[in-house]
Amino acid sequence: MLKTFQYPTFAYRPAPELQPSGTPSRHPVVVVGAGPVGLAAAIDLAQHGVPVVLLDDDNTVSIGSRGLCYAKRTLEILDRLGCGQAVVDKGVTWNVGRTFFREEEVFAFNLLSEADHQRPGMVNLQQYYLEDILVRRTTQLPLIDLRWQHKVVGVQSLDGAVHVAVDTVDGAYTLQADWLVVADGARSPVRHMMGLDMEGKVFKDRFLIADVVMQADFPAERWFWFDPPFHPGQSVLLHREADNVWRIDFQLGWDADPQEEKKPERVLPRIQAMLGPDRKFELEWVSVYTFQCRRMERFRHGRVLFVGDAAHQVSPFGARGANSGLQDVDNLVWKLKWVLEGRASEALLDTYSDERVAAADENLLNSTRSTDFITPKSQASQDFRHAVLSLARDHAFARSLVNSGRLSVPAHLTGSSLNTPDSDAFEGRMRPGAPLDDAPICRAGDPTLRWLLPEVGNRFVLLWFVDCVEDLTPQSRAALSELREAQGCGTAVEPLVVLGQEGPAPADLPCVVDVRGVAARRFDARCGTAYLLRPDQHVAARWRQLSWPEGLRTVRSALDKALGVQ
Repeated sequence: MLKTFQYPTFAYRPAPELQPSGTPSRHPVVVVGAGPVGLAAAIDLAQHGVPVVLLDDDNTVSIGSRGLCYAKRTLEILDRLGCGQAVVDKGVTWNVGRTFFREEEVFAFNLLSEADHQRPGMVNLQQYYLEDILVRRTTQLPLIDLRWQHKVVGVQSLDGAVHVAVDTVDGAYTLQADWLVVADGARSPVRHMMGLDMEGKVFKDRFLIADVVMQADFPAERWFWFDPPFHPGQSVLLHREADNVWRIDFQLGWDADPQEEKKPERVLPRIQAMLGPDRKFELEWVSVYTFQCRRMERFRHGRVLFVGDAAHQVSPFGARGANSGLQDVDNLVWKLKWVLEGRASEALLDTYSDERVAAADENLLNSTRSTDFITPKSQASQDFRHAVLSLARDHAFARSLVNSGRLSVPAHLTGSSLNTPDSDAFEGRMRPGAPLDDAPICRAGDPTLRWLLPEVGNRFVLLWFVDCVEDLTPQSRAALSELREAQGCGTAVEPLVVLGQEGPAPADLPCVVDVRGVAARRFDARCGTAYLLRPDQHVAARWRQLSWPEGLRTVRSALDKALGVQ
């Protein structure tokens, strides 16, 4: 039991399939695993109007703080799931990280070095709180059938469906699913049932997690030490969590005995040496972990789709685990909806695997580099690290080589087959494949400050930048209105006009005002510039100048490409 958190117990309910009368057992989507990624998948599917059964073999949230750091992009995804504000309110916001060599600071970074974003660079929150927030959100969505203590014991693809064998205290039953989303964690029983494996690297080192409850006036920052005097020859990481809990990670070395190192008589002296003899604290949770950097060859296997740790695993340095898993969901769910509704072919789901495998490779590369720097395995690597850290105190070039964990950043899907390549020259990072940048806006006729990302939502949107309302000609209004009607694959595009200055609100088109000019700068937009956005808020296409009604054909062609039709 924890001192700061009381674990909920979720009620088991017998499955309808076990009733004597029986009920239809074919479902559009079944999700396995009610961790953060599985819960997010179920919520996203339900918000898209897709009924989903979510199975978990437990009856509570995760034991221990586990996942901790949630990056800006993840917070924006959680906003779309209806959970972002609750996470920010409960968690600890931070943007600054500091790295120390022995007793001196040698490097610092700021995750959010520019203003005008709604969300911070990072929020720390124990995983059990995140899961609790997500579970409460599922209760608000009637399309989610969340079944606790329903254990998946078999998976078989047969006759155009996935047959899922489930065991309960009341007996066994079988579900049929059009699609199975697997989010059952790093050890993934479903992956093993299917005879699938991962490839990658296992790191031979051990780390101790110690969560302690204490009153401390340390700033809400990430502190990382190399070779500190209180833990010589090793590394230490300090984070603040909710409820005055502090996460401390001690590097132990590969030869450390995990069971011995978790004993209080081993843990308490390490913490006391770090905090000093006068600091009062209580031990909250202890664990010893090793880690791997590896992934499945592909994330789609017929009608079975793997997400999160079930598909890829990284070291904890860089907070790339849960963050990348939630990006998996964000990428997958809208595509699954379009396929289920017959508006795209199943080939669109191959692009989920293609795009997220590329993102996983980027995460694995950065995670491996971080881990190699933190835990050098040769004398040459250790000498290099020592030289970098010594030089970093006085030389800027060396600071860029310090790697205490390159923190999670959103994937830029610039190589995606769903992108329409630029035909015009642009400045900035909002190229096709990029995740959308936020910006402060207000609605036309309403001075209340709002943010661009919530206005975009989780649909296909065409952002069209104009200087003022007078630039909305009858031809452009008619064309933009026509985009809202389902075309081609039965998919509509919602126009959102971004005005450079306030004016009378047009009744026929949604408009926002770029109150500080931030959106125009970040999108390198001029009057007539347009961006086509995917439901996961990645840029699908952009044009320096769209003229109407000819632009209708241009936008629809890019929409077809974004749906894998071309």
